[in-house]
Amino acid sequence: MAKADKLVIDTPAPVSTTDAHADQAATEIQETPFEALASICSVLVVGLFILTFLAQNFVIPSGSMEKTLLVGDHLLVDRITIAPGTSWMPLVHYREPRRGDIVVFLKPGNPDMFLVKRLIGLPGDHIHLRNGVVILNGVAQNEPYAELGPQDFYSPYIDDFPSVSTSQAGDITAEWAVDLPNHIQGNDMVVPAGMYFMMGDHRHDSLDSRFWGFVPRQNIVGRPLFNYWSFATPNDQIDKTSGADRIAWMGHVVTHFFSDTRWKRTLHPVK
Repeated sequence: MAKADKLVIDTPAPVSTTDAHADQAATEIQETPFEALASICSVLVVGLFILTFLAQNFVIPSGSMEKTLLVGDHLLVDRITIAPGTSWMPLVHYREPRRGDIVVFLKPGNPDMFLVKRLIGLPGDHIHLRNGVVILNGVAQNEPYAELGPQDFYSPYIDDFPSVSTSQAGDITAEWAVDLPNHIQGNDMVVPAGMYFMMGDHRHDSLDSRFWGFVPRQNIVGRPLFNYWSFATPNDQIDKTSGADRIAWMGHVVTHFFSDTRWKRTLHPVK
């Protein structure tokens, strides 16, 4: 009887742990300096795109929107929803600005200055003020956010706009003084097509549409979403523009970061 063939199994030699680690290290892809630079540039490009087209941070420099917004509030602004629509982003949600929206826009006649005010009047609206109360299309508005000032303080041009002569408004622009009478019907000012009427919530401390006129649709940049950081800031800090003043303010922020940060306003929604 023939002998059965033996089944031989080839067993690979055991691989030591040290050798396995060496092989793994050898197969790892090493990032070149050029690839590292490309990665950093990609992050910067994405961040720049977001800050330019989608969202942007703004700092409140004045008290014209108190108590809704305080000097030193740092806001994240949505630059998409109410900005003028574009054909190259057809899937993005847009809507028209609404009464009551807090809006960031470029000041008419000063395209380098961003302002934050509340939208009071849409195209076609009839507006006048009586004792500081906004009368919109014949109806007195309930505005709990508006700061009307002390009861004993009265400014004819501000509180009874536009029935008082523009000669009584010291801060009115020359262009608006000439143009305003063209938009008066009876006791009302009528907002023309394609334009919007803006006012600050602090009605006696706001240079707004009462002083420089309507805001064109194309000047609207966006709307604030929330306050991501608020730091107690003097009202006159905006006027301190010298290099020494700025360095001193930076030092103040660093040394008083925890004590002067308004922590309760962190991530506070703007409305």
